[in-house]
Amino acid sequence: MSSKKINIVTLGCSKNVVDSEKLLKQLSAGGYEVVYNSDDISVNTVIINTCGFINDAKEESIDTILRYVKAREAGHIENLYVMGCLSERYLDALKHEIPEVKRYFGVNNMSDVLNELGVKLRNDLLTDRTLTGPGHYAYLKISEGCDRTCAFCSIPLIRGKYISRPVEELVKEASLLAEKGVKELILIAQDLSYYGLDIYRKQSLTSLVSELLKIESLEWIRLHYLYPANFPMDLIPLIKKNPRICRYIDIPIQHISNKMLGLMRRAHDGTETKSILNKIRDEIPGTAIRTTLIAGHPGETEEDYNELKNFISEFRFDRLGVFPYSHEEGTYSYNEYKDEIPDDVKESRVAELMEIQQNISAELNKSLIGKMLKVIIDRKEGEFFVGRTEYDSPEVDQEVLINDQYDLVPGNFYNVLITQSADFDLYGKPVSNS
Repeated sequence: MSSKKINIVTLGCSKNVVDSEKLLKQLSAGGYEVVYNSDDISVNTVIINTCGFINDAKEESIDTILRYVKAREAGHIENLYVMGCLSERYLDALKHEIPEVKRYFGVNNMSDVLNELGVKLRNDLLTDRTLTGPGHYAYLKISEGCDRTCAFCSIPLIRGKYISRPVEELVKEASLLAEKGVKELILIAQDLSYYGLDIYRKQSLTSLVSELLKIESLEWIRLHYLYPANFPMDLIPLIKKNPRICRYIDIPIQHISNKMLGLMRRAHDGTETKSILNKIRDEIPGTAIRTTLIAGHPGETEEDYNELKNFISEFRFDRLGVFPYSHEEGTYSYNEYKDEIPDDVKESRVAELMEIQQNISAELNKSLIGKMLKVIIDRKEGEFFVGRTEYDSPEVDQEVLINDQYDLVPGNFYNVLITQSADFDLYGKPVSNS
């Protein structure tokens, strides 16, 4: 067992991935051999970066901790540490219930983790990372926390108030990522729309994207999680005139019923939501609009649900995710509402909405047969190369499958003729390298 070998296990969202990548860089600079999400049992130390957002994520985090507790008891590892959202939110309970963990850390505690391991924080490396993904795409976390007060959301309780990172710092980090070979930069935050209000006193996402466009080797810039209220409308003309910004808008609306949006404490009503969505679709034709919805939030009647269902059928989102309401301790919904809708009703609503979306997606995909699309290849899997268009984000959206008879290289772009379609996937063949 190597005393200088550490395995970092990451659970949850892409924001956690970025945190782990920054920790990896610091530990490597401090003399450790670091592996990521490894099954290697010869490591001396394991650090689990947890998620604590909703029940399923919490259960996965706890199951992972317990699995490594068993590995420690069996003598496979010596030190077990836990960090991230779950331990930020449930520190005392975890210490009591799982005392076998050597030490717990919350979020934004990288310096404490490093101190525990005898490593001095390198300020000169704060914009650098050890990439854990394929290498041709990477996430850029432009802020921390959230100032919204959505009734169902625990993120402000875990991550705190919204803190934007300065444009100069983000451009430096993006430039380093580009030097490492990143071609697709995915901007992430709990809310991109809010960016800059805390440090510049004005919405500054469009200014940030304009600066990032100056990094010429970035072929795609993708935007994730644009809150509908105060949507940065000055972003629309920038997207229209810059083909390197993906025609892809991720705008989580959660519901369309005025009553439900009020109960959810969203800062937009149904009319405003429809206006924003229609403006995006009208102003940037061909843009893929992705959204997320919550089914079964307290107070959702059949009438509210039917209104949402009808809107999904009418608007025809390009990409859609639906989640059953999760009653999270400490949130406004948890404190003020009873979780009165049975789980089977929630799941039934989720399934019905996703069935509607499946039919929409199948129709939209069928219309792409015979079209030429620019595709980035992510990996080879079985008999196929697996890629994505600008209308699809890694891990959450559909993919383009290309028979491995072609000599393709992961990380490269190709012009692909779409030859077949499925409900949530496309099939094609490369015609010429872009």
